Amino acid sequence: MSNILRQHAEVLYATELEELRKQDHDKRPFNWSMSPQSVVTYLTGGTLKNGLEITPKYIGNRRLMEIAVATLATDRALLLYGLPGTAKSWVSEHLAAAISGDSTLIVQGTAGTSEESIRYGWNYARLLSEGPSERAIVETPVMRAMRDGKIARIEELTRIGADVQDTLITILSEKSLPIPELNTEVQATRGFNMIATANNRDKGVNDLSSALKRRFNTVILPVPDSMEEEIDIVTRRVESFEKVMELPAEKPALQEIRRIVTIFRELRSGITNDGKTKLKSPTGTLSTAEAISVVNNGLALAAYFGDGRLNAADLAAGIIGAVVKDPVQDKLVWQEYLETVVKPREEWKDIYRACRDLGA
Repeated sequence: MSNILRQHAEVLYATELEELRKQDHDKRPFNWSMSPQSVVTYLTGGTLKNGLEITPKYIGNRRLMEIAVATLATDRALLLYGLPGTAKSWVSEHLAAAISGDSTLIVQGTAGTSEESIRYGWNYARLLSEGPSERAIVETPVMRAMRDGKIARIEELTRIGADVQDTLITILSEKSLPIPELNTEVQATRGFNMIATANNRDKGVNDLSSALKRRFNTVILPVPDSMEEEIDIVTRRVESFEKVMELPAEKPALQEIRRIVTIFRELRSGITNDGKTKLKSPTGTLSTAEAISVVNNGLALAAYFGDGRLNAADLAAGIIGAVVKDPVQDKLVWQEYLETVVKPREEWKDIYRACRDLGA
């Protein structure tokens, strides 16, 4: 077991990627490590001829992954768009790992991301001693991706200021990065493309200009369609977490995961599963990613401060923390849900008591 806390996708799934390459006889776009068909198989799962099971990285509509991969085989960049927690970053990482064998060429978008983070920077010691030169340039992940013909990733594009976002227009339309200080440019090698992720729910979102939007094909990643699909996602991601963290806890019972997913889906949709009771929705998104986090946190509590078996007491604090983001508005929403939905369910008495014990 590696001591690295979080392995990159191309390392963690190296066996699957290698076998897919070996058995891949379809046409590959220039500089791609495998064909588009194999990339989609890597993402959505399947069984190879030698019996190796490819684990699904994305559980949902396969057609969405086909559209995303087909986009990256053209000269159009890909924008993965959706609510927070819909696996945009996860899909972006695995796309880059499968296509380029390298998911590390990433720029993390924040309000403080500057043009230099996307285009290039300078080693100021060299700049002062030698003047502008190629040796004084500090390459960004985008510049390296252009030189090497790989996939660059921009996370949270809409968190970046609008003027900095538009730095990408020349790169995406002309496939070149001007360096006016040296009177030269970096031209993109075939195989270069870009995957950006964005959402419209978080505070601090900056709308994309129409000029930049036109440079992207947009794939909207939805929340999971069905309860079973969301439970499957949570179960798989929690199992992966357990392996990495080596927690001395039992695997969570499917019943506990089902209850967490049910709570989140009902509050998210504003109605109970049976359609009989309308509910107020909290201000947070209550995404699948947050459900995963609640179960993982519960497992840690069960492992180190319990008997190793996940129960309602281990989950209660995580549920409340995920739901109650606004201490006034969300608290009222949660208390109403607790009294009108959780309390009457006989099999949920333990969750009701655990939440009440925490003052919810």
